[in-house]
Amino acid sequence: MKLFLNTILFSLVFCACTSSTQFYESVEKNQDFRDAVLKENNGDYVLLSKGYTYYEEANRESTKGNIILVHGFSVPSYIWEVTFNTLKEKGYRVVMMDLFGRGNSDNPDLPQTDALRAQQVLDLMDALGIEKAVLVGLSNGGRIISKMAALDASKIEALFYVSSSSFVDYETQIDTAVSPEEISSFIETYPTRSVGQLEDFYAPEQFPEWPQKYEKLLSHRGFAKALLSTQKNLTTMDKIHQTIDSLELPVYVFWGVHDKVVVYADFDKKLKQLLPNMKEYFIEEAGHLPHMENKKVFEDYFLSSLQEAIAE
Repeated sequence: MKLFLNTILFSLVFCACTSSTQFYESVEKNQDFRDAVLKENNGDYVLLSKGYTYYEEANRESTKGNIILVHGFSVPSYIWEVTFNTLKEKGYRVVMMDLFGRGNSDNPDLPQTDALRAQQVLDLMDALGIEKAVLVGLSNGGRIISKMAALDASKIEALFYVSSSSFVDYETQIDTAVSPEEISSFIETYPTRSVGQLEDFYAPEQFPEWPQKYEKLLSHRGFAKALLSTQKNLTTMDKIHQTIDSLELPVYVFWGVHDKVVVYADFDKKLKQLLPNMKEYFIEEAGHLPHMENKKVFEDYFLSSLQEAIAE
């Protein structure tokens, strides 16, 4: 695996060195950008209170159930494409969207708090006329759906956490501002950042094109600042999870057995105390992205849990 990662890294660094570094953070997310996105993709835009949000939706008229897929820290909604297509085929009304600062959505010059992005998802639900939904959060997206429960639990039918980082402890930072120097230093890591995405996988050789897909994100102006601001605004969410348990919201939790990004052993005891009524599943032969690496096993657990949650 190490040889595979080194080969991919050499390829990406070579490309970065032989092409103009002006590619990084060179694209402004303006109307021309949005027009180009709509020509190349199947989604749509809606103007919410804090900016334009890109989303894709299937089966709008379905009465089978509403599912909102929320992505993680930096990779936008395309990370959910496999699950989105399965839910589409099963007839659910399913939505996946890009959070602010990621993918095709706006990069508003605002602190990247959980509240900002949680309200974004709630606003999108209102814009699409979705009164209640099952929320599915991947990695850092778990934090977003937890915060949504704190903001408006009435809109939530159930919470599904996949490789969620919402149970990790964080030290609250006093100064959350992001300096130009920090942004410049972060951008200097861009030539190797794409290949780093392969570390999410247990068997990265199965996804050789994954880094190239991430490269496009590095051209979006404001991406570095959004990620740095998100990191600085992370806080421990134990009290929110205690509230979720007291509200008796159905909770389902999914883990890749070989996840090295969010290490289950770091918080497993605390998790059981915070959410004693959760239903928990472990996916073999998978790292941080079990829905992609072991699709069949993940979806067997996921779809049966979905039917159970919606039936309650």
